[in-house]
Amino acid sequence: MSRLRIASGLVLFVFAFFHFINIGLGLFHTDLLHGMQGGRKAVNRHEIGSIVIYGALLMHMGLALVSLAQRRTLRMPFSVALQVILGLLIPLQLVSHLVQTRYAHEIFGVNDEMGYIIILMWPSTAIWFQSLLLLLVWIHGCIGLHMWLRLTTWWRALVPYLIGIAAFVPGFAFAGLLTEGRRIWADFADPDLREQYIEHYNWPSQDEFQALFAVKDYAQWVFWAALALTGMVYLVRKLWRRRHSVRVRYVNGPEVVSEKGMTLLEMSRANGIPHTALCGGKGRCTTCRVVVEEGADQLHPPTEVEARSLRAVSAPKGTRLACQMRPTDPLTVFRVFRPDGARDRAHASQGQERQLAVLFLDMRGFTARTTGQLPYDIVFLLNRFFDAIVPAITAQGGVVDKYMGDGLLAMFETANAASSASAGLRAAAGIGRALERFNQQLEAEGSQPVRIGMGLHLGDLVLGEIGAAKHAPRTIIGDAVNVASRLEAETKALGVELLVSDKVLDAAGLQCDPRDLREFSLRGVSEPVPALSVRHAADLESQTTPLEQIA
Repeated sequence: MSRLRIASGLVLFVFAFFHFINIGLGLFHTDLLHGMQGGRKAVNRHEIGSIVIYGALLMHMGLALVSLAQRRTLRMPFSVALQVILGLLIPLQLVSHLVQTRYAHEIFGVNDEMGYIIILMWPSTAIWFQSLLLLLVWIHGCIGLHMWLRLTTWWRALVPYLIGIAAFVPGFAFAGLLTEGRRIWADFADPDLREQYIEHYNWPSQDEFQALFAVKDYAQWVFWAALALTGMVYLVRKLWRRRHSVRVRYVNGPEVVSEKGMTLLEMSRANGIPHTALCGGKGRCTTCRVVVEEGADQLHPPTEVEARSLRAVSAPKGTRLACQMRPTDPLTVFRVFRPDGARDRAHASQGQERQLAVLFLDMRGFTARTTGQLPYDIVFLLNRFFDAIVPAITAQGGVVDKYMGDGLLAMFETANAASSASAGLRAAAGIGRALERFNQQLEAEGSQPVRIGMGLHLGDLVLGEIGAAKHAPRTIIGDAVNVASRLEAETKALGVELLVSDKVLDAAGLQCDPRDLREFSLRGVSEPVPALSVRHAADLESQTTPLEQIA
């Protein structure tokens, strides 16, 4: 259903965009405005075009009402609420527009050119209501497009420019409407020209106008009936859920009634109860766990996933995971982790689980190299070194999470694990090339070249603000950091610049010579980690091959 709403919405958004540009051409010349309208009608009035456009309109409206009727709660973010409200206001004005144009053309043979529409509205408040319709449609569409694409990397990069376009389009249309409206209304004031316009547009008679108004009123009543039916279905479903619901009381919190069959975490979210869940309800992080003070004997036993997670944190008796338990009888629960300290901390302090590539880098022989040097010389060398290599990280969308003396930890926070792994590999190769250039400068100055070691790994991480409230930098925690650090340490004994774990290669869709892979038993890591050894990081690409080329 979601894909159908997106597809139908895109059809309507494209239609609206060209409609607004068409109106805006009135700013330049009437012939341009009518020329583009003729081209649009060749598409819109074609049998296939009409089916696509009106089918998309009915489908989009119908699915929106179905979505509202199926909601468990009317609590929603402001942007979603605004989009819903705008979507419900649009049909009230759109019905009048469609009846006076397409319907009048098909039934009474009206020539519904832009001039006819403007003359029909210009002396009254109708022009402002139709202008408001234009604005509502545009804002509604822009919000929907942003909500759909906001998580993609390319969309985030284009947002500053798209905001300018989004502001320009309705302004351009309004300017064209006012310019053309003033011109054509001045012509219409001339009695001779008025008669020509009336004849050219096949102006409806008084009886025909009354028939059009009756159709408009009937169509609006149909919409109100559909909206009332939506509200009735929502209320009936809500009453049914209450009859098949369970009461949950939160210690130091409210008491709520929710539908049976939902997890406790879903109940919390549906009722606006703050409830920490870093892994998103997958039963891995245990931050949603609760202590069941009353009603524990009525709960189903923990699943293997839940039991394993609880054992990992040595949870006491009576502890359950809110994302795994589905209450069917009254409960009293205590949330172990309270996220409602949001008054003092931002949402980011709760953390977010991601699968990302992390790079651990360290300069070799730093202590011996800097012995006897002044602190200022040491700082100068380090800053020159980081100035040389860090751009290779940032160029791939990576960020340095922290500097640790002569080393650093970087992460590649991209849209998914595959793109993060690819970015990490490109950054490692880029660091190798940057180091070669930096060492050439050092040798020209008579200084010893710098040697480095890097470990690149991909795994599950938690990103969040860690530290005292208001003094907590955003950082990462997870086993992947430890693995990357241990791989970096192994490069010293091997005399290589880089070790890349097989998880990074797999995620990036790369293959290497199996003889170049070695298994490393790393301290603090339960299982051996296969990794590719790269003597010179700049040569990384020559040691790997995309899987599609092998196939």
